[in-house]
Amino acid sequence: MFVPCVTLPDPEAPAIEGQWFVFDRRQNLLLIDGAVPVGLESPVAASNPHLLGLDDGRPVWAASLDGRDLPDEATMVSLREAFGAIPDGEWVMAGRGAQVLAWDRDHQFCGRCGETTENHATDRAKTCPKCRLMSFPRLSPAVIMLVERDGEDGPEVLLAWGRQFPGRFFSALAGFVEPGESLEECVVREVREETGIEVDQVTYFGSQPWPFPHSMMIGFTARYVSGEIVIQEEEIVEAGWYPHDALPPVPRGGMSIAGWLIEDWLRRAALADTTGA
Repeated sequence: MFVPCVTLPDPEAPAIEGQWFVFDRRQNLLLIDGAVPVGLESPVAASNPHLLGLDDGRPVWAASLDGRDLPDEATMVSLREAFGAIPDGEWVMAGRGAQVLAWDRDHQFCGRCGETTENHATDRAKTCPKCRLMSFPRLSPAVIMLVERDGEDGPEVLLAWGRQFPGRFFSALAGFVEPGESLEECVVREVREETGIEVDQVTYFGSQPWPFPHSMMIGFTARYVSGEIVIQEEEIVEAGWYPHDALPPVPRGGMSIAGWLIEDWLRRAALADTTGA
C-alpha cells in the first residue's frame, strides 16, 4: 500500500532501495530497459530528490535529470507514451512525481515578496523565511461532464471536437472551475458556454488526477433540459448528439476519465436498448 509522506519515518534506519521517477524539464520520464529504475540512488545524474511516499515500506522518489549523458539501456518517454508501457500504478505515481517537481521548480522564490523559499520540514510546502508565506503544490480543479438525453431512437450523448485535438476526435465537455463557483455550477455554466445547452441532474461520477500539468479532473453526468447546439468557436470545432451505435472517434476506457465516462454511458445505453427502458 502506498503511503504519501515527505520524510522517511526513521532517518537512522538502513538505506532501502526505492523506485526513482526521474524527469527532464519537458516532463519526459526515464526508463531503464523499459522499466522505472530501482536502487539506493538514481541510476543517472539527478538532483532535487523528493520523497513521494512509501510503497509497502519501499521509498518512492522523484528527481530532476541532470545533463544528457544516459546509458545505452535508458530511454526518455512522455507521460502519455508511458501509459500502458509501465504498470498503471506506476503511471499514476509518475504523474504525482512530475507535478511535485514542477511545483518545486516554479516556487523557488516567494510570490509575495520575492525572497528565496525553503522546504518545509514536515509538509509538502515551500515557506518564505521573510514574510512566512507558505506555498503548496498547485492543483487546478476542472469538471468533465457527459450530457445525456433521450433521442427519438434511443439514448444520445453530447460530444464535442475540441480545438486542442489536431485530428477529428470527440470527447466529453470540460472546463476549469472559477473562484466562488461550486462544481455543479461549473458543469452547468461550461455546457451552456461551449454548446448553448441547458442541463440539470448533475451527478458526480468520479475523479482523476491529471498531470498535464497539474489538474484534478472531477467527472459528472448531466441531463439535457433545453436548447439547440451553438458552439463556442474559439473552443469547439464541432459538437453533436450521438447514439451508442454511431459514435465518432472517442476515447474508450484507457488512461482518462473521459474514456471512463463514455464506457459507462455505452454500457447503460446498450442495456436500455436491450431492456427497452
